[in-house]
Amino acid sequence: MSWLLLRPDSVAVWKDPAVNERLSWYKDVMLNRAQAKFLIAKSIAAEARPEELSERELWELHSTLREEFERRWEEAKRGKWFKEVKNNFLDVKVELAKRLLGPPCRLCERRCPVDRRKARGACLVDHKAYVHSAFLHLGEEAPLVPSGTIFYGGCPFKCVFCQNWDISQERPTEAPALGPEELARVQERLRREGARNVNHVGGDPIPSAHIIIESLKYLKVNVPQLWNSNMYMTEELLELLLDIIDIWLPDFKYWDDRCAWRLSGVRRYREVVTRNIYKAAQKGDMIIRHLVMPNHLECDTFPILEWIAENVKDKVLVNIMEQYRPEYLVLKFPQRWPDIARPVSAEEVEAARKRADELGIVWRPVS
Repeated sequence: MSWLLLRPDSVAVWKDPAVNERLSWYKDVMLNRAQAKFLIAKSIAAEARPEELSERELWELHSTLREEFERRWEEAKRGKWFKEVKNNFLDVKVELAKRLLGPPCRLCERRCPVDRRKARGACLVDHKAYVHSAFLHLGEEAPLVPSGTIFYGGCPFKCVFCQNWDISQERPTEAPALGPEELARVQERLRREGARNVNHVGGDPIPSAHIIIESLKYLKVNVPQLWNSNMYMTEELLELLLDIIDIWLPDFKYWDDRCAWRLSGVRRYREVVTRNIYKAAQKGDMIIRHLVMPNHLECDTFPILEWIAENVKDKVLVNIMEQYRPEYLVLKFPQRWPDIARPVSAEEVEAARKRADELGIVWRPVS
């Protein structure tokens, strides 16, 4: 518990009524008062061998089993616990996740025309999960600390200002490749060491989603699953994650698609990310992260806050982040991206937070 000396706010934050209301499911799982969603999924019998079904049949079965999951999740919120069975809902998700590897790969919205079991996608990794580090992180939002973070190599984005550029873009595969059973053991170790959650991050966890989902077959401890991501996944992958992720930590970087293309190399950003954030917010607890960037208040920050206020304000907490600084390619070649070639100013952060207050967004407990 020595981490309390460094982060006393990780306890004090739970005195806030809004935090307790909006993170109620996560808190109950964190404290072992409720069963994590992946354990509930393992209690629902599939009554079929998923590997013997076509993909269409698998999705039909997935839809049917989700109805039972929703019923049991409501019971779990009232304190009921369930036992694991063989050939279960999670097994269906595992098989579907493997089918998404391609060709084309359907884990992220780039939809690379490759078979990830044989080749790398634009994420720069193949079908393996390259784990660069796994430790108790004390730098996350107060309700999450200490967070059992697992940093995966690879990322669908090509952010020119990336702070984790080494594992996302430059050396994503220069780390041990863990199989699902090994990954489950890492998660168990983190929980035993005091992690409030297992925080799948990177890079980005999307390229490794199939291994992460399969690891839950072997995970026997009760621990909240946290998805820390740019949320550029396909609708298919999102459908698989909705029933196993307890708390979402999405980045919401841009509103203007031209900014997303110029600075992160992705198309249709707004459409994809708003779709996924909205749907995930209906099915789990969520803290949205927005990184305030210099000179991007009007094109990105203000309209993002307005979208949050209009669509998910009463369901989420928002971390309005002030940590932007020029990194990676922007640091090397500032003349190419002059708009973001300096740290964000205190005045820009203050303007963002003032706008959030005007919109009634809850940001103080986690910013």
